[in-house]
Amino acid sequence: MRHEDLDPPRPLPPARWWFAWAWLCALTLYLLAGCTSLPPREPQLAQAGGGPGLVTVRGADGVLSKEEKRQTLRELSQEGRHELLRHHLRTLTQSGDADLYRGNRTRLLVDGPATFGAMKAAIAQARGRILLESYIFEDQGVAAEVADLLLRRAADGVKVAVIYDAVGSITTPVAFFQRLKDGGVAVCEFNPINPVRRPGYWGITHRDHRKLLVVDQQVAFTGGINISRVYGSGSASWRRSAPPAGASPIDDGWRDTQIELRGPVVPALAKVFETTWREQGCPGGLGEPPDKPLAAEPGERVVKVLASDPRDDGNRIYTALVAAIDAAQVEVHISMAYFAPGEVFVQALCDAARRGVSVELVLPGRSDSSLVLHAGRSYYTQLLQAGVRIFEMDQAVMHAKTAVIDGVFSTVGSSNLDWISFVANNELNVIVLGEEFGGQMNALFERDRQASRAVTLEAWERRGLGGRLMEGVGRLLERWL
Repeated sequence: MRHEDLDPPRPLPPARWWFAWAWLCALTLYLLAGCTSLPPREPQLAQAGGGPGLVTVRGADGVLSKEEKRQTLRELSQEGRHELLRHHLRTLTQSGDADLYRGNRTRLLVDGPATFGAMKAAIAQARGRILLESYIFEDQGVAAEVADLLLRRAADGVKVAVIYDAVGSITTPVAFFQRLKDGGVAVCEFNPINPVRRPGYWGITHRDHRKLLVVDQQVAFTGGINISRVYGSGSASWRRSAPPAGASPIDDGWRDTQIELRGPVVPALAKVFETTWREQGCPGGLGEPPDKPLAAEPGERVVKVLASDPRDDGNRIYTALVAAIDAAQVEVHISMAYFAPGEVFVQALCDAARRGVSVELVLPGRSDSSLVLHAGRSYYTQLLQAGVRIFEMDQAVMHAKTAVIDGVFSTVGSSNLDWISFVANNELNVIVLGEEFGGQMNALFERDRQASRAVTLEAWERRGLGGRLMEGVGRLLERWL
């Protein structure tokens, strides 16, 4: 199982070695049993939930009337590329209801400094409740700064709740989370590795990979950024100053994307957190946000929330992306941290390229997971032969999980294009419809593409035997990475 940026394990006291050894044996047996029960070879498409052609649009005061809904969709179409927008909206409804939220404001946040600056400012302004969910929550650098701020807000009487993943945060000392608890923060460990920590919630292969911060009903953040020290500085292609002295290339300056959302979608994202808290049997209540959000200028963004859970019948994020790629008419631009999506997804990309769609991928040139890197590269020949253009980012660790299709369908979130994200993790993405936001996404993609190295079919076919062997191993182990 892959961990995103884990520190070297901390030494255990000699008296605990026997306990660690016993648990290692038990964990190995559990994983072996779990691997034999993983879902079928390809991720499954989600089933239709309410019949084709149904669109529900919600605003600040609830579900819109038919006339208000038509007006919203007319205004959205006026941004440009209206036929493409209608085409992708129809695609969204073909597999069930399209539950949309209108009147939102969005802001793209590039890399750690911008993201943590915005998140800390939001936390500092909280009036009633802070909900934070992260796969990794470390105790160093900018992560420690976030923890200190949460403790200060809890001391001010703000309700603060944190969910962290037991595997993702495995190297973070227990004392760190105990300090948060002692300071009044409600803390919940998702599916603890040790079953006695919270009996009844032991699912080693079921992880919480979401990254979510919700402050009151005012603002929410999601994307690919963990509460981790690797985001202390911007990535090489975006930072304005030199990295810290002695920083390791794999430990600093990651390239990632987060999105800030304000408007009616914020309570919907809070419900995602609340559902996880309730289903995990987390101790303590979550309190209530202020009755009304602070007055803010209404936005124009139409947003859809996609929360996936491996217990669902099919993955909603995977389904939406495959459907959008199958429907693409002009362009598909994907920036992805871990790319090993299986044959169905790769074939969708190839089919799009062959029918004349411009398909471009910005993928890692180096990674904290060598096997996933090579598993993804095992698809390069097939993709390049079909006309897909591939670019690898070498000067930073590409960790974003974003896509923009036909300039009108954009997604930002936590889900990678790999087996683990599709069938084993809780993930969270948002879709933003419209050409204005799509233009921002395409500009971001273009800057990343310019900072990356093109992979050509001619050069790829000359790669060495060592790389080919690693690709074979990566493909063989793809479903367990």
